[in-house]
Amino acid sequence: MRLSRYAGWVLLLFMFANISPAEAQDTWSLQRCVDYALQHNIQVKQQDIQKRMAELTLKQSQLSRIPSLSGNLGGAFNEGRNPSPATNTYIQQSFYSANGGLTTSVNIFNWFSIQNQVRANMMDLKSNIFLMDKARNDLAFNVATAFLQILLNIEQVKVNEVQVKLTNSNLGNTKKLVIAGSVPESNQADLEAQLASDSVNLVTAQNNVTLSILQMKAYLNLDFEIPFQPEVPENIFDLQMARLDEMAPEMVYSTATTTYPLLKSDEMKIKSAEYNYKSVKAQQYPNLSLTAGLGSSFANNIKTSDLSQAIAKVDTVGFLASNPSQYVVQPGFTLPSSAISMTPFWDQISNNFQQYVQVSLRIPIFNGWQAKANSKKAALNLENVRLNRDQDIQKLRQDIYTAHANAVAALQKFNAATKGVDAAQKAYDFATKRFNLGLMNTIDYITTQSKLFRAQIDKVSAQYDYIFKMKLLEFYRDQKISL
Repeated sequence: MRLSRYAGWVLLLFMFANISPAEAQDTWSLQRCVDYALQHNIQVKQQDIQKRMAELTLKQSQLSRIPSLSGNLGGAFNEGRNPSPATNTYIQQSFYSANGGLTTSVNIFNWFSIQNQVRANMMDLKSNIFLMDKARNDLAFNVATAFLQILLNIEQVKVNEVQVKLTNSNLGNTKKLVIAGSVPESNQADLEAQLASDSVNLVTAQNNVTLSILQMKAYLNLDFEIPFQPEVPENIFDLQMARLDEMAPEMVYSTATTTYPLLKSDEMKIKSAEYNYKSVKAQQYPNLSLTAGLGSSFANNIKTSDLSQAIAKVDTVGFLASNPSQYVVQPGFTLPSSAISMTPFWDQISNNFQQYVQVSLRIPIFNGWQAKANSKKAALNLENVRLNRDQDIQKLRQDIYTAHANAVAALQKFNAATKGVDAAQKAYDFATKRFNLGLMNTIDYITTQSKLFRAQIDKVSAQYDYIFKMKLLEFYRDQKISL
């Protein structure tokens, strides 16, 4: 019996044996993994915070174009020698005072500094939106890569299980031959050693599945205690993929330059740096602004007299020089304490109400070279942002050419691995016949069997590697990935 057929039947039985548990468990398709990761991944959430911060910065800069308005309220207890609120002369008296007002200010002309800053912040927001797209696309690609790795490791577990079953079967037959005296006991010992080695390989493969699932859970930000059962596509080896000859690196690169979010983000950063340079440069020129305000005050020592309560009296003011016996009198009046009271609050507010309008021209003359230095720094930042864009373009092109070269190598490796399986299968078939006839010792037979086993592992790995490399090229071209 050919090992490939034997393996096929065992794998088929293994799949049917696991239908019920798989249906009972909550399976995860690739699309579900991607959707869940986009909602829960920490890095995507952090990038979303950066985008929202850029939105707030833009909103604040837009509102800075409208006049500012501020109010003030104050109160004080005055003791000792203080200026009188009524006469503005110094008095020795204790009193309470309060004041309040409103002030507004607006820039009339500042060489479009604020306007350019608004435009720079708008470009920063667009840049963060593209970076958000990049984070989501990168996460989707990483999830798909992890998903493929899980499927590959599962396939390797299945191949290892077939190998263990096959070695167990050979060991059972050999034990019967040893009992019958047809073969020496050393053959049994060799197969037992091979079974131990195959069991170790199976455990290693099973552990690789666990590790790849943990990597997937990290992308998903999924609790490690939650079971994860991948939904294996039925046509994993029949995926619709573009032909390699249709994925020329220059063609992929040309398409990627129009779809790659990082390059779009770089363009927005360049525009932002240009507007920021204009905004900073405008701060070297005069600034014309308008300020207006109003206010009033109150004090409890400002008095009001009721003259209707005045009491008339006659005072002697002196004597006549011509007749010292005669004196001069003058009518006067006095006010009782009840006629003097504190000026009412609203009367004081009305009496003390004041307004002002002020136009200011600020002319920078010397400020420690700060404005000039800021302008030069903004110009250097613009140059640096452009270099970052050029570097990202260069890296994208290099990555695409590297991915294409890796895809070519992966296809060649898969074709070679396919031929290797065919050759190893034929060698194993001949070895099985010779071993059953007693014409081959156990060591040589195990070696032939191990070569076939390794060839099958290499073919599965090469096939998944080719799928991954082609999906990477498709990702660069279309900025999306699917299985």
